[in-house]
Formats: sequence, structure tokens, C-alpha cells
Amino acid sequence: MSIHEVLPFHEGETSLHHTLHVPDRDNPTQPFLSPFAASVLQRSPLIALGAVDEQGRPWTTLWGGEPAFARSIAPSIIAIKSGVARTHDPVIEILLGAAAPGEVVQGGEKGALMSGLAIDLDSRLRAKFAGRMIAGALQEPEKDSGAAEVQLVVKIETSLGNCPKYLNRKAIHPLPPPAISLIYAADLFFLSSSHPLTPSTNHRGGPPGFIRILTNTPTELTLVYPEYSGNNLYQTLGNYRLSPLASLLIPDFATGDALYLTGRVDILIGPAASAILPHTNLAIKFTTTEYRFIATSLPFRATPIEPSPYNPRVRLLATEQPAGATSQPGAAGTATLLSQTSLSPSISRFRFRLDKAANWKGGQYVVLDFSDELGMGYSHMRDEDPQSLNDDLVRTFTVSSPPSTESGSEVAEFEITIRKVGRVTGFLFKRDGGKKGLTVPVSGFGGEFVDDSTEEGREKTVYIAGGVGITPFLALMGSKVNKGVTLFWTVREVDLGLVADALSKIEGLGAALRLFITGVGAEGGLGGRVDKGEVLGRIVKDGGVVWERRIEKGDLVGEKGGKKWMLCAGKPLRSRVLEWLEGETVVFEDFDY
Repeated sequence: MSIHEVLPFHEGETSLHHTLHVPDRDNPTQPFLSPFAASVLQRSPLIALGAVDEQGRPWTTLWGGEPAFARSIAPSIIAIKSGVARTHDPVIEILLGAAAPGEVVQGGEKGALMSGLAIDLDSRLRAKFAGRMIAGALQEPEKDSGAAEVQLVVKIETSLGNCPKYLNRKAIHPLPPPAISLIYAADLFFLSSSHPLTPSTNHRGGPPGFIRILTNTPTELTLVYPEYSGNNLYQTLGNYRLSPLASLLIPDFATGDALYLTGRVDILIGPAASAILPHTNLAIKFTTTEYRFIATSLPFRATPIEPSPYNPRVRLLATEQPAGATSQPGAAGTATLLSQTSLSPSISRFRFRLDKAANWKGGQYVVLDFSDELGMGYSHMRDEDPQSLNDDLVRTFTVSSPPSTESGSEVAEFEITIRKVGRVTGFLFKRDGGKKGLTVPVSGFGGEFVDDSTEEGREKTVYIAGGVGITPFLALMGSKVNKGVTLFWTVREVDLGLVADALSKIEGLGAALRLFITGVGAEGGLGGRVDKGEVLGRIVKDGGVVWERRIEKGDLVGEKGGKKWMLCAGKPLRSRVLEWLEGETVVFEDFDY
């Protein structure tokens, strides 16, 4: 059993803890190389290393290829031996300077301060460490090859084991697989922050595309990425509070290319974060002061194995989204649930009253915030439901009720028609119909899936809906279908209650409808909600057509030529229809979950 003094959090860390209301706790960082960190170091095929140049700028690099290329050789002393890029690696330049090949650079107790992260992407193990270079040397195995071998001895002064969240599993190879020809989007990068005593190197991971380009001009390159829920220590961000200088390394594991960046960070909290990266409470804006893009500089490759179950969806910049989706929760007041009407076993219509009347266009959506109702507070890990850890519980729902028929006038009530598919919709379905008391903040109304055509122009419009994708068309049609509009609608037999409800509300819908019924005779039936024969008989009587099969390309051929197509369906059907209608004008909306 080892006994050691508990390290205090430094000023930057305690400042972040106070700002973000983190409960008091002991610092788990240990003032030596812990047995766990030593074990991770021994088995890891990669180490990200950070060091600060003479101008005070941190740089990050990535070394490795084979497990055990770095290992403990004495208590809190490690040795590293790795292939590197001889002339372009910024950390090599900082640590070894202009030393000739074979020349040993002595650091001693006052050697260069450096930080590192040993990481095994296969097992998702990682451990941070920081210390000083005791000695180092560079060897050139092949003349004029551009490659070299570095050997370092480092005295470790602090170490900390980290959790496996946001690590997408990969297998590391010393040589690239011969079949790899594609460039993968970054789902992982490494970063270093500076501090006189506790520099830090760590990783950030997520789904491909989680790091966004805010500006990319000849004079400025700015990146933004979300700080997902972590261990609440805020060691990296604590360093940023004291010194905004930082570095990133973004590797391409398929090609060996690497992008080295150094620059300054801004910590964005609350509204400052969500204004740039909606649905984000904490983000980092990285403004580059210098970068290097080095092709095939990494001495290893990787093949993807499995993404982390904690990866949330990619969060787009505010500038990449329609304006209505980016407003702050509560910006448009609140909405109170008035009633729930069940239309099929998994589809219901919900009616809300706004405390501030609003206007919207048919086909647009409303943004509702359920965080007060469903927020679970902080958890470090949540293996039973990893996706909930970074869920802001803000949802967009297409408004299925029509807007006011008077231009510019506002409406105090609206409806959404939704399928029970997840945490928020599941919560709504448990509200027992018209049970009072549920009031949620409204961010606003928005969306571009609208039809501003004149009444004459709508005579050449064709709607295509997949299941509950009918919702924007319900609002567009209102109480009566425009003359000449045709609706192709594919729906499961079990959801015919939704069709019956639409027929009862919209005059002329039966004549305009081309209905395709799937899942005929599937277990569960119609749930006793509607009479199938009555529903289908009404459509045929009104002049519509019904098929008990999937929609096919040939069904749409007769409508092609000079038409405006509007499509709202899940991804599989949407992809097929867009292929079938190549060359046609198609406006589409999706509701991918």
C-alpha cells in the first residue's frame, strides 16, 4: 500500500470547478508513475506527447507503432524508443533542438517539461503523465529517408488513469494495410496545455466530424469542438484558464498524415458555447497561430474496430443550421400540454398551448426543451445508457397543425404528431393524454421545408411521405387539399389509424391519395382503432388508389416532368426516391433518428 500526499488542484482547475459548480473532491492525480499508468504505458502502441517551445507555445505529437515501445525502467522513470519524422516533428525540435544524430542531450532534473498520454485504442485504456526529460537522442537508420528513431528517458512527476469514454476502437499496425485507400474523417485528436508544474496531454474523441471548422481563410484558421461530459477534474481546461496557449495533433490513421497545430483557446460556457455550437454547454474555440501538415509522417496505421457507445451525434455550428434550430431554450416562451390523441399503437397527436402566441409556416418545426423534466444530473460513466450522458434533451418536432390563414397573424396553440421512438417521445406518451402540468421551454419555430408556391403553382406539386413523415404535409394541406396536388404515402398497416384521422380532417385527401400499405397481416394488427375496409373503401370511393405493397419506381414515372416534388421520409426510402427522381426538382425533409 502506497501513502502519498494528495496533490492540490491548481488555481485554474479550482476556478473551473467553481464556475461549473463541481462538488469538492480530492485530486486523484498521483505524484509518481502509478502501477496502473505503468501498465497502460507498457501495453499501449501509441503515446501523444506535448512540450512548449521557446515562444511559450505548446505542440503535440504522436509516437508509437508497437506495444512496449515505451516502458517503465525504474520507479517513476520511463524509456521511449520510437520511429519519428526526422525534420518536421515539432516536439523533437523542442526536446532535442539541433543535436546531431547520435548526440545525447542531457536534461537532468531541470530537463524539458513535457506531458504525455499513453493510449491503447483497442482496449480503450489510457493514462496521462507529466515529467521532465532526463536524456534523449536521435538516430537516423536510413540516410535521406526522412525517418529517424528517437530515444528518450523521462522522469515522471504526475500520472492519472482516465476513463474509456469517446475512444473509438482501432487496431494499430506498424505498417499500413495495403488495401487502405480512403481518408477517414477525424474521430480523435490529441491536445496539450501548458502549466509551469502540471502540463497536460490528453485526447478528445467522438463521432467523425465532431471537430468543426469555424473559419478557414488565408489569415485565420479557427476550430471548435464540444467538451463532452468527462471526469469533472478539468485539468486541461484548468490549464487553459491560466494560459490560453495550446496545441492539437489531428492524425489520419489510414494514411499516416498528421496535422500539427499550435494556437490559443477560448473556453466557451453556457450561452457563449451554444451560440456557436448549439446544444452545447461547454466548448473550446481554438485559433491557430501556426500549423504544419506533414504527409505520411506517422510510423503506424490503424483499422477501425468499433466506435465508442458514448459518442453523441455530431453537433453542427450555428452557421450550418437554420436559424430556428439555434435559439436559446425559452426564447419563444413556454408550451403547456393540453391533450394527447392516440392514432395507432405507436403514434399520437399532442396539442400544446403557447404562453406567447407565435406564427409559423406549414412544414416548419418547433424546438422544445425537456431538460428540466428528464435531466439526470452528472454521471462520470453511464454504461447502461451511454447516449444519455451528452443528451441535452432539446428536440425538434414538425408542427402538424396548419398555421393561421391570415398573413402575419399569430396562433396560441399547435399540434405535433409523433411516433414513440426514444427517451423524450417515450416520456410524452406516458403523460396520460390530457394530464395537466407539463410545461416546457420553447426555443422557436423554423425550417425550410415550406411551399411558397402560388395556388396555381401548387397544382403541379407532388407530395411523397413515408409513415409519420406525413406531418409536414398535414400542415401544408390544412383543412383542404389544393386542386391538382397528388400525395404518395407509404404506411404500415398497423398505422392506418393515422390515415383515417387525416381523411377525417382534410377535405379532398382521398381523391389525391396514392396509398401503399406495408406490413400487411403483421402481428399486432390495427389495435382495434380503425376498420381497415372502411378506411380503404373511402379512399377508393373518393377517387384515390390503394396498393398493399411497397412503393416502386414505376409508380412515380407517370408524374415526372415539370412537377415540384416534396419528400419527407426515412433515409432508406428517401435515398431510393431521390435516385428514382434524378433530374427532377425535389425538396426533401428528413427525420432520421
